[in-house]
Amino acid sequence: MKKIGLSLTAAMVLAAGMSGVASADTLENIISNPKVSLEIRPRYEYADVKDNGLDSAKALTVRTALGLDATLFDIEGLGAQIQMMNVANFGWVDEYAPEQPGYDTIMDPSQTRVTQANVSYSANGFTGIVGRKMVVLDNARFIGNVGWRQMPQTYDLAAVIYNGIENLSLLGAYVNRVHRITKDGKLDTGSVLLHGSYKAMPELTITVYDYMIQNFADHIGIRLTGKVAFDEVKLSYTAEYAMQNDPTMTEEDDPILVPGRSDPDKIEQDADYYNLNVGLNYAGFIAGVGYEVLSDKGDGDTPFMTPLATLHAMNGWADVFLKTPNQGLQDFTVKLGYNFGEYGKLVGIYHNFTADEELSGQDDLGSEIDVAYTYKITKGLGLLLKYANYDAGDAVFNKKDTTKYWVQLDYKFNAEM
Repeated sequence: MKKIGLSLTAAMVLAAGMSGVASADTLENIISNPKVSLEIRPRYEYADVKDNGLDSAKALTVRTALGLDATLFDIEGLGAQIQMMNVANFGWVDEYAPEQPGYDTIMDPSQTRVTQANVSYSANGFTGIVGRKMVVLDNARFIGNVGWRQMPQTYDLAAVIYNGIENLSLLGAYVNRVHRITKDGKLDTGSVLLHGSYKAMPELTITVYDYMIQNFADHIGIRLTGKVAFDEVKLSYTAEYAMQNDPTMTEEDDPILVPGRSDPDKIEQDADYYNLNVGLNYAGFIAGVGYEVLSDKGDGDTPFMTPLATLHAMNGWADVFLKTPNQGLQDFTVKLGYNFGEYGKLVGIYHNFTADEELSGQDDLGSEIDVAYTYKITKGLGLLLKYANYDAGDAVFNKKDTTKYWVQLDYKFNAEM
């Protein structure tokens, strides 16, 4: 599907050139209303995992992304999007794995790729998309673009979206490949994503989904979200439940995501997910509490896992729990912060981690403190200072104390040509 979208675009440009009369007018007949986007994101990251036999890691990387969105053939609703992205460290500060062995891992290797290349058509409330696309559904707990890492995760897909009824949104997508954040992280898959949401009232949006990830599991869930205002006090909430069932989509020739299972038709999954979160915003003050559970494997093959999620945003920025422990994970969070307006925003989050099922009579998976300060320097240019410190719990779980911090600038520019 991706290759079709790219080859069609290439063929149109080639035909214009071979006609012998290629000109600006000819190009305008193919592409109109172009919008150019540019992002430059330099970042310094430090990572230190205690007592693991590796040196602490240091990385100075730069993400450069250049994109173009345009209308095709001057047909209303017919559009194309292409984006190129490069991640480089220029050899300046590259003391980190996978760039060099012997160091802790910072998953921002030098690489260049086409991150988005798709054709879309919209009419009568329907939108169809074919090609490569970044996808973020809800809070990216299940399907995300891993936007925190310098090279994002993208999807080769065919999707249909319907927004023809007020407050209703429906999406169905077939994904045949996922491009992960690493250089060779291609996952060939035949997965189906189904997602629907309805805003019943300002205080309640109901979302249902079924993410059928090939050779792994079906994630079927319901999510309730909303906001309530009491004068200057604004409350928000999330209540979500999902079950991880045996995979509907199976294929022997594609990679098996469940360790130890060579036959996808015999994969068994029996795990559950719960998420409760309440937030408060008053006169710039920010507060919230949350409780998230990814259960142990139950009678299935794996604990509850979300392999296509933006995991960095979920269970602590130290990235200790990118993979759910075999005993499952319970994450209790407390969030406090203040929005200084033109002087930026400061947020702190405390995590207390416990196992969903005890191991040798123990369940302490540790705790973590995360702090972030964001500041808008000028239009299009932002500063981020970020810190994460994880303290390991019971030794039986084999977790290590971890410290990470980041200094990042992010410049974004958009223009219509």
